[in-house]
Amino acid sequence: MFPDLTRDDVFRLETRRLWLRWPRLADAQAVVRLAGEKAVADMTARIPHPYHPEQAERFIFGSRRSNANGEGLQLAITPKGKPNSLIGMVGIIPDPDTGKPSLGYWLGIPSWGQGYATEAARALIDAFFAYGDGREVTACARVINPASRRVLEKCGFAYQGAGLSELPARCGLYPVDHFRLDRRTWESLKAWGHTGFVPEPASVEVELDRSISLAS
Repeated sequence: MFPDLTRDDVFRLETRRLWLRWPRLADAQAVVRLAGEKAVADMTARIPHPYHPEQAERFIFGSRRSNANGEGLQLAITPKGKPNSLIGMVGIIPDPDTGKPSLGYWLGIPSWGQGYATEAARALIDAFFAYGDGREVTACARVINPASRRVLEKCGFAYQGAGLSELPARCGLYPVDHFRLDRRTWESLKAWGHTGFVPEPASVEVELDRSISLAS
């Protein structure tokens, strides 16, 4: 799914305010503290609450293995200038049900409401389409999470309908909204952005999307 360029842990993406880099074992404590918050975990498919250190370590090892194999790309979100201070995660990996590339992300509560999710997601989406030959990215959000839906819309995703999806950590099926972004739409949005037609996001309310790809 991702090329050799992304398969080394020195790879990172830079945005106006963020560094996106491979997760490290040293991030486990921050992952437990931030992703383990009930308000964060409840919006995801596979992040348990409480979130134990050994679970976070397994997630990090699994993410690094997936990155190295090119099966996906899951990156720690850190403030620019503070690359050791993880504030969340963003990733694209195959959807476990459809096999299609699926976007997932979460942010710790202290970082909500500042537009970081949109900024990080846009950077990873750009890398996915620019570095590879993927045709589309999918995503979904719980229907009770309009903030995540807004983030996806700001990234250019189109609503595809609602349905029930299994959220293993929530122990059941829950209503979710499905979204899709194809290469042609992405290319159009990038072209419009160069003309100034597409505005940069203001301070965006940020919670979580489906995050199946970012939990274990």
